[in-house]
Amino acid sequence: MNVTLLSTSDTYGGAPIACLRLTKALRKHGVAARMLVQDQLGQEPEVTSIAPAAWQRKAAFLRFVRDRLSFLPYERSRQVRFAFSPGSVGIRIAGHPLVEQADLLHLHWINFGFLSLASLDELARLGKPLVWTLHDMWTFTGGCHYSRGCLHYQTHCHDCPFLRRPHPTDLSYRVFERKRALYAGANVTFVACSEWLAGLARQSALLGEAVIYAIPNPIDVQRYQPLDRREARQRLGLPPEKKLLLFGAMNTSDPRKGFAYLAEALSRLKRRGATEELELVVFGKASASALAGLPFKVHYLGVSGPEKLIQAYNAADGFVLPSLEDNLPNTVMESLACGTPVVAFRQGGLPEMIDHAHNGYLAAYQSAEALAEGIAWLLAPETDAGELRRNAREKVMGNYTEELVAGKYRRLYEGLVVGSRQ
Repeated sequence: MNVTLLSTSDTYGGAPIACLRLTKALRKHGVAARMLVQDQLGQEPEVTSIAPAAWQRKAAFLRFVRDRLSFLPYERSRQVRFAFSPGSVGIRIAGHPLVEQADLLHLHWINFGFLSLASLDELARLGKPLVWTLHDMWTFTGGCHYSRGCLHYQTHCHDCPFLRRPHPTDLSYRVFERKRALYAGANVTFVACSEWLAGLARQSALLGEAVIYAIPNPIDVQRYQPLDRREARQRLGLPPEKKLLLFGAMNTSDPRKGFAYLAEALSRLKRRGATEELELVVFGKASASALAGLPFKVHYLGVSGPEKLIQAYNAADGFVLPSLEDNLPNTVMESLACGTPVVAFRQGGLPEMIDHAHNGYLAAYQSAEALAEGIAWLLAPETDAGELRRNAREKVMGNYTEELVAGKYRRLYEGLVVGSRQ
């Protein structure tokens, strides 16, 4: 069975990384899977780019620019510039060899100039089974990737809070209508990465009548595994005796990432008398000014590759994720796989990954005080760190291994392909 997975990128962002991991897992478990992307940043042999030549890469970049420019007249502010996708700019790929050879096409995150709604309609007309994994809410909204509390997607998007001039027939209304027409004529099977997102999709006007599966992303537990903590710290040049709290700073200016809550939680810990035993380890793109404002010493690892991150997870006493909206974050899964407990807000798909006070701590939503309490509990001498670490690893082994996830997808694929041939 030939399956082609479609993603804007192979490694830039959580959804592309999850797609690549699934591609690898499927290939290990008997599915001839390939990944077709617009922007290939890595060198993985199972990934093919639609833009291998320099001129094609330039064209892909120009599509991204056109896609963003198409939203520019509508955006409420710069803060929402990448939070809404009209789906009006894309490329036709129905004639690509990997599409033609596929028995089934598996869509993932396809925005930013890769596949438009017109591109998707063309793929639907091929008559091949389509699977679409939802990594955020875009598939069932009028354009936003996360609705930030807006419930219009449950009836019909309009008066969109992301738009400069919201009104009853605004851009969100029109995108919503285009999606309604697309889905009415397409044979698409929808999969969400978490039960939380599946629940939102079932409540939506666009997908409320569809069957929504919930299948998590996989992780390679042979690669992401517990290592000797002291050795990990030595490799990264981190202090051997300190309490180390790890977090990833992808975009400290994005309110959805919750950095302000983390900064306030750390300030509360400092005022509460937290000793100098606590130090912070940060990876990812971070604002120097934002890190300088934190009340504890910071060890900044920069933008790190997987092997360095594995060392960082193992070096840390805990990982904190202050996001306000998230599906099934790769970083949480990676941390748990390495046996490192996680502190996060009780939101999105996090309660499916973190069992409160068992392999981490779920803080009350949008409460810096609760986040501070969770960090303090995690690092407290009376907390059984060894048990937390064992439980963290067991959670991943029981739910997110490549074998488990690839098996679920393979059974889904086989049923759809057989059904399409009858």
